[in-house]
Amino acid sequence: MNIHEYQAKELFASYGIPIKAFRLVTEPGQLAQAAQELGGETIVKAQVLTGGRGKAGGVKYAKTAEEAVKYGQDILNLTIKGFPVEKIILTEAADIKKEFYAGFITNRGTRAVTLMLSKAGGMDIEDLAVNSPEEILKIDFFARTGPDEDLYEAALKDIFRTQTHIAQARDILDKLYRLFLEKDCSLTEINPLSIVDDDTLVAIDAKMSFDDNALFRHPEIQALENPEESSQDEKDAREAGLSFVSLDGDIGCIVNGAGLAMATLDLIKLAGGEPANFLDVGGSSNPNKVVSALKIIISNPNVKAILINIFGGITRCDDIAKGLLMAREQIQLDLPLVIRLVGTNQDEGRALLEKAGLQAFDGLSESVEKVVALATSEGGRQ
Repeated sequence: MNIHEYQAKELFASYGIPIKAFRLVTEPGQLAQAAQELGGETIVKAQVLTGGRGKAGGVKYAKTAEEAVKYGQDILNLTIKGFPVEKIILTEAADIKKEFYAGFITNRGTRAVTLMLSKAGGMDIEDLAVNSPEEILKIDFFARTGPDEDLYEAALKDIFRTQTHIAQARDILDKLYRLFLEKDCSLTEINPLSIVDDDTLVAIDAKMSFDDNALFRHPEIQALENPEESSQDEKDAREAGLSFVSLDGDIGCIVNGAGLAMATLDLIKLAGGEPANFLDVGGSSNPNKVVSALKIIISNPNVKAILINIFGGITRCDDIAKGLLMAREQIQLDLPLVIRLVGTNQDEGRALLEKAGLQAFDGLSESVEKVVALATSEGGRQ
């Protein structure tokens, strides 16, 4: 789960990480008061869950309150990478002397949390990571032992140089790491972490992402979820206990097992089709999950055909068949279905489907080619 900059800054402040004062604005009528409360020069920033705000015109420097109001009105009318701007913040401007990058991220390869540091912070950090990766220092923090202290100190000296800034950076990064661990984050990022006019380090921007699987431990974080973070079908799937990600294609997919689901999406792409979703019904033999899955998929108006790919182990093929037949009784299935049913109780499952006039296939490639053909030629709602 991702959150907005203003939400991340509030969490930063609660952990003692220095930020500049800001005001949240959700409608034009709040702009004048926010600008007056801050006084002087401000930065007006769009709050959208995507990068590239500055290049899209979503970040403006205002010398006066009047300029802040004008820029705020303009930004509230923007759409950035498909996200309409519904919130902005006005934040105190700072005389930035030097910009750095600092962030913690989960590193599955090293089974650690990796600290990334760079002398070159700001808008082009993504380009730096691609074109000059050697300019980003990486240090692993292990849950039980922490970082290698010699490497950590050497990195801080290399990046921040003066003893004053090294000490400030150490304090900020220690707090950022504690925030990362205590809130079950997958990313905490400060870009830029800047030396400002009074020679102190301040988090000018803030970005945080959280492990969805740990949100049950943090209702206060779950409460920060933004409507644009998840589509309605993703919310419905979560409530139904389904692993689901909405995609841009027109072939609905119901699969058991995340690995098989990923392979199915790859095969659909290879055959020239476009998957509309990732959906893993899991290993349980619960017919109601199939009903929920089909309801979610047919709610997407872009879907032209549906592929059901079941390789039964723990999942029983006859229960999947029962779920399909239940769905036909409860909802109007006016989309072509391609069903692959292999594994535990496949004969029983196929017999149920055949009795209802439905055919199940053996081969995955055959099933994928058929559903792609249906979606591209004769697929669609009847």
